[in-house]
Amino acid sequence: MVEVNKSDGQPEAGMALIIPNSNGNKKDEVSLPDLSRRMQEFATARNWDQFHSPRNLLLALVGEVGELSEIFQWRGEVPKGLPGWSAGDKEHLGEELSDVLLYLVRLSDICGIDLGQAALRKIRKNGIKYPVEKCKVSSNKYTAYQ
Repeated sequence: MVEVNKSDGQPEAGMALIIPNSNGNKKDEVSLPDLSRRMQEFATARNWDQFHSPRNLLLALVGEVGELSEIFQWRGEVPKGLPGWSAGDKEHLGEELSDVLLYLVRLSDICGIDLGQAALRKIRKNGIKYPVEKCKVSSNKYTAYQ
């Protein structure tokens, strides 16, 4: 994100405006529909819609997952919070996670899938497949609980 200091308060092409939240912090609250809209605007401004077929977006997503995997490839098990990681390593991780998220949001949008609602449905289904009373502290597949 880029903070805008121009007199008209508008970001230059390709830049994003950071709007302080109610606490005065420079963090945007973001939703999946907002990311979808921003990705659509980004692609439209560059005339990239012609390249954003489901297949092309999926292949790009897979490539980004590969780049994300490379970050962890030779580190062994990594504890929560990434202790010992440099700020640069964490920033790089955030960039790769963002690439994966943005391609996923764009792919779902192009396919006409409401990703937020699909995720909520999946959480409900997983709750049925993995009932707490049967699978707490277990990593077994759901077929073990049937």
